Amino acid sequence: MIPETCLGEILMIARELWSAQLGSVGLLSALALFGFAAVLPTGGKAQEAKACRVVFFGDSITQAAVGPEGYITQLQTALEAHPTGRKFELVGAGISGHKVPDLQARLERDVLAKQPDLVVIYIGINDVWHSQSGKGTPSDKYRAGLEDLITKINAAGARVILCTPSVIGERHDGTNDLDQMLEEYAAISREVAAKTGAFLVDLRKLFVHDLKIRNPENKPSGVLTTDGVHLNPAGNELVKDCLERSIVAVASATAVRHVVLFQFKPTATVAEINRVCDLFDQLPGKISEVKSYEAGTDISPEKLSEGLTHCFTLGFETAADRDAYIVHPAHQEFVKQALPLIQRAVVVDYLAR
Repeated sequence: MIPETCLGEILMIARELWSAQLGSVGLLSALALFGFAAVLPTGGKAQEAKACRVVFFGDSITQAAVGPEGYITQLQTALEAHPTGRKFELVGAGISGHKVPDLQARLERDVLAKQPDLVVIYIGINDVWHSQSGKGTPSDKYRAGLEDLITKINAAGARVILCTPSVIGERHDGTNDLDQMLEEYAAISREVAAKTGAFLVDLRKLFVHDLKIRNPENKPSGVLTTDGVHLNPAGNELVKDCLERSIVAVASATAVRHVVLFQFKPTATVAEINRVCDLFDQLPGKISEVKSYEAGTDISPEKLSEGLTHCFTLGFETAADRDAYIVHPAHQEFVKQALPLIQRAVVVDYLAR
């Protein structure tokens, strides 16, 4: 059963921002814009949808989550039976004791090198907990580190789910030693998610709410954790239930947008321009990676289009799908026919909010 508070967080996903520019904005030659010289994929057969690779990035809580009762193991089982039929490949990348600076140091090796489609960051416990021994992470460094991680992950074409740090002690009345500091760091995580556009899963709020119900005796541990921090079976199930819906929602979103603007040559006839637009309209039916498409002509009263009159917007699930579209034979054939009529082209790729 999905907890009520988790459902609330899931519903907030639609309002959470997530934007990171994948490509540059500029006036490019049409040939370079379309990647016309790229090697074409062999054959024209439809390919089975690629599994969505999800990397779980964090500390010992994430490290333990790949165990038999861990939430990553439970998620793999649940997602395999999910009614959407979407395939998922889950990869654990947690190391005990790690804090945000540690994640920054190993981001390339343990995350980006695996070419993820989605990264779940569950961090912050040790950044707070280790402050008791003088080895925590200052709040400004914690904030800057999270922003750096998300920016680099987005730049690699992957989406991010950012989890707030959950609990250090299970008393629900605010009397755990580090509750105040943990609330401060959870608030920073929320602000970073809003600023960077990462999808937020507020485990801190979820755990506090759940403990008020499950922990009437106000025990310091043993309800959702074994020791006040590390998850027991009930805690793993709680995180699994919340992340399952979040991962499916984020992975199902058509995230990458590819926007193309054309200025046609003055010598192009109306019939020729309409022919190019018709050919562009046909591409989504020929290239399965295209998940959404719309087109139109400039109607802006601001008169800032600088001669660019025709706009085409394509949606893709991943940057890899966008790349496959660029080198697809149907797209290459379109370039051959359109290029002689194009005077100027602008392209913008971005991750949709």
